Amino acid sequence: MRTNNLQYPVISPTRFLRLRHVKERLGISSSSIWAWVKQGKFPKPIKLSENTTAWIESDIEEWSQLRISASQGGGEQI
Repeated sequence: MRTNNLQYPVISPTRFLRLRHVKERLGISSSSIWAWVKQGKFPKPIKLSENTTAWIESDIEEWSQLRISASQGGGEQI
């Protein structure tokens, strides 16, 4: 968590990514994303409304960083 000059936590607003943006950001297909979600290997999306599903951006970023570490020999593989 970041802090400002007075040492108070700086809260970043939660950003949501729709499937289209997750696909573009990661360069992977919808079917891969949903298969990995089902297998527990990718963050689960949340329902924002009856017809709207999205992922929390920070969850996707954390997953990406874990994949980078894993590919460099520092962690779990998919």
